[in-house]
Amino acid sequence: MSYIKFDKKQLVNLEYSLTRELIRSNRAGAYASQTIIGCHTRKYHGLLVVPQPALDDDNHVLLSNFDETVIQHNAEFNLGIHKYPGGVYYPRGHKYLHDFSSDPIPNSIYHVGDLILKREMLFSQLTDRFMIRYTLVDAHSPTKLRFRPFLAFRNVHRLSKANIHINSKYEEVPNGIRVKLYSGYSYLYMQFSKSPEYTHVPDWNYNIEYQMEMERGYEYQEDLYVPGFFEIDIKKGESVVFCAGTTEIETAAIKRSFSSEVSKRIPRDNFENCLINAAQQFIVKKGKRTDIIAGFPWFGRWGRDTFIAAPGLTLVLGEEKLFQALIDTMIRDMKGPLFPNFGIKNKKAYNSADASLWFIWSLQQYAIMMKKGDEVWKIYGSKIRNVLEGYRSGAPGYIRMLDNGLIWAGQHGLALTWMDAVVNGKPVTPRYGLPVEINALWYNAVCFALELAERNGDKKFVRDWKPIADNIPEAFRQTFWYEQKSYLADYVDGDFRDVSVRPNQVIATSLPYSPLDEESRRKVLEVVRNELLTPRGLRSLAPKNPLYMGVCHGDQKTRDEAYHQGNVWPWLLGHFVEGYLKIYGKSGLPFVKSLYAGFEGVMTEHGIGTISEIYDGDPPHAARGALSQAWSVAELLRINWMIGGVGRRA
Repeated sequence: MSYIKFDKKQLVNLEYSLTRELIRSNRAGAYASQTIIGCHTRKYHGLLVVPQPALDDDNHVLLSNFDETVIQHNAEFNLGIHKYPGGVYYPRGHKYLHDFSSDPIPNSIYHVGDLILKREMLFSQLTDRFMIRYTLVDAHSPTKLRFRPFLAFRNVHRLSKANIHINSKYEEVPNGIRVKLYSGYSYLYMQFSKSPEYTHVPDWNYNIEYQMEMERGYEYQEDLYVPGFFEIDIKKGESVVFCAGTTEIETAAIKRSFSSEVSKRIPRDNFENCLINAAQQFIVKKGKRTDIIAGFPWFGRWGRDTFIAAPGLTLVLGEEKLFQALIDTMIRDMKGPLFPNFGIKNKKAYNSADASLWFIWSLQQYAIMMKKGDEVWKIYGSKIRNVLEGYRSGAPGYIRMLDNGLIWAGQHGLALTWMDAVVNGKPVTPRYGLPVEINALWYNAVCFALELAERNGDKKFVRDWKPIADNIPEAFRQTFWYEQKSYLADYVDGDFRDVSVRPNQVIATSLPYSPLDEESRRKVLEVVRNELLTPRGLRSLAPKNPLYMGVCHGDQKTRDEAYHQGNVWPWLLGHFVEGYLKIYGKSGLPFVKSLYAGFEGVMTEHGIGTISEIYDGDPPHAARGALSQAWSVAELLRINWMIGGVGRRA
């Protein structure tokens, strides 16, 4: 029995099925994604979505969808489904779907009269190749399968439209064909484990609609190109494997390759294995680079997200070398004391005030988990000093240390903290001045550097920085502590103190070096628990605040306005739990375990087997944003690691 279960009776219910989506990526940065019934609701859905370095290095949808038709006694039963204008779904092949499961790979069981067809899908771990295995489980009459590929050849952020510039030619390859609709693209190879009959009848399929794009206020109708169709006879008990890739595959190896890929999958037979399975999909290796994709299907590499997610995605799982590779890749993109907020190669943006401090926190986690503090200072000490010296001197321009040791950050028109939504060129939560979490991270970074310097005999560093560290706790408390309500202001700018109840203060309770005493941390956690904690993480703003928005829905402007004004963020739960366990220890375990276990329910919702980017602030806390987010998954894994650590110590 699969751990991830679906209600068989509800599979034909579109309201049920269309909200449940699959996502699978590989180490090359490509992915496949669709709903559990195969009807696409996003422009980001596709069966082969791959980077195109010759164009823009961004992901492009090559093979959008692949329709199957069962033919018996000249009667045709199309298993596909697409949405068209007027709320029309055609050909409604989901009505034949009898069962669906996703362990170890997504597989669907179709019943067409007495015929039973099993379809299993997987994405290659190391190559840009999507595969489907069709098995005729039962049939009492001669059976033929017909396949129609729907091609897009466009950037994931755009839509395809019928045009006269398309290259409609094809070339035969072993057991299939290859096509390239536009110059600059990779070839798309479509091959089978058994020789098919291909009929070339090029045509456009017009006005396929993507419901989620319509709801999000974007263009939502697309024309997809269908070059022709393949037909294959199949016997009872026989399996046929289809391959779509950017390189040719030896046909004799197709079935073997499919079985080999299945054997590599971590079975999603419990909650932890689902998280581990999901964690692997964020890691991308290209040449000497190793990066974390912040989230699927639309995020790229983000510096802040990389440092926050790296410990949970690697160290918790014993992947020390992988962690080092991620850190070393980021260091190669370092510019002065700063790391890129987002982007790679020539598209990097250095507009984050906290990424460099999360870099030091990430190294700190490495030192703690792997017990390698001395190695951290020897290998990365110069980079740590570079960050601290840069912040102290104000080298970045928009970040500087004040006389009292605290960090000021701000630049007009930019949102420099993780609350970085911008609407009409203006940050929704600008937080100019002294952000609370940046100063907590700053104090922790200075203290961690001092710890390493002292252990390694770096007396000059200790002389320079210890007086600064000694001054920060008092300055921090005088600046941020809101005595009337016993919690921390979110940011301070001159005489202005924003005392909105936000989750950023919780980071001051979780760090190995906190500028707060234990009683103050306890009070902060109490406020956060009472006003921000939900079963899906911490709200970004307390509901009592007049700016609170409890649902993140609508066009881009509306969603961006709500993004940090009430949305629930799972990644923040890791810092709440860490702060909570520091105070309550073993006695806090039952509560923390219940928070962790509460996420099991999302394994069959939104992104199947993974954790979404955000959730609504209002109950029932519906999933929103990206289907699978790196720091969401990472912090759940780190919470489980913390639970085990407290249990062992107890």
